Amino acid sequence: MTSPQTTASRTRPDGGVPRHVAIIMDGNNRWAKAHGLSSVRGHRAGVEAVRAVIRRAGERGIEMLTLFAFSSENWKRPEAEVSALMELFLLALKREVKKLHDHDIRLSIIGERSAFSTSIQKHIERAEALTANNGGMHLVIAANYGGRWDLTRAARRLAGRVAAGELDPDAIDEAAVERELCLGDGPPVDLCIRTSGEQRISNFLLWQMAYAEFYFTPRLWPDFDGAAFDAALDDFRGRKRRFGMTDEQVEGDGA
Repeated sequence: MTSPQTTASRTRPDGGVPRHVAIIMDGNNRWAKAHGLSSVRGHRAGVEAVRAVIRRAGERGIEMLTLFAFSSENWKRPEAEVSALMELFLLALKREVKKLHDHDIRLSIIGERSAFSTSIQKHIERAEALTANNGGMHLVIAANYGGRWDLTRAARRLAGRVAAGELDPDAIDEAAVERELCLGDGPPVDLCIRTSGEQRISNFLLWQMAYAEFYFTPRLWPDFDGAAFDAALDDFRGRKRRFGMTDEQVEGDGA
C-alpha cells in the first residue's frame, strides 16, 4: 500500500482538480413531494441531474466519477418504488450508453448483480463491453452496492486464495486487500459530495474514502446542476489535504 505522502502526491493534480469524485445522490423523493409529484417523477428528474453532472465532470477533467445510484439497503423501500427504479435503470442502460460511448466515456457498474433481472445483467455486460476501451472519463455507477459488502467480498476472496494454497496469510497487506475491491484499480476518492443536507456516507466506498474531502449541500439531487458541481470543486480547491502530515510537510511537498 502506498504511504500517505505518496498518496498525497498522486491525488493532488494540477489546478486542484480532484481525480476521483464520488456523489451520494440524495433527495429525489423529497424533491417530488415538494413539487406534489410521485416518487417516480422525482427519480426521473434525478436522471436529468445525472446527465448534467456527467457532462460537467467531463468538461472539468475529472478522471473518475462514481455515482451512488442504488444501495444494498434500498431494497427495503416500497415495492412499487423499487420496481420503478429498476425500470429506470434498464431504460438508462438502453438509451444512455451509446451517448457515453460517443463521448469516449468508460462505464462500469459495481455492486452485487445477482439480485437484478437477467435483462438488466445482460445490458450491464453489454454496456461495459462497448465502452471498455474508451480513454475518457471513467464513469462508475454503484448499484446494489454497499461498502461492507465490498470489504466482505474482498476478505472472502483472499481467504479462498489462502485456503487453496495460492497466498501466504503474511503476504496480505493493504495493497492486497485493495486489489480485491470493486475499484481496486482506480484512484482513491478525493471528493465526496452528498446532496439533500444529510451528513453521512451511508455505507458507500468505505475503504476508498479514507482520506476523501466531504462536501454537503442542502440542494436536493434533481436541483444539483453543473453550477452546483462547480461550487463543490471550488470548495475542494480551498481545502488543505494533509494525509496525516503536518502543514510544513504538505507545503514542502509542493502543495
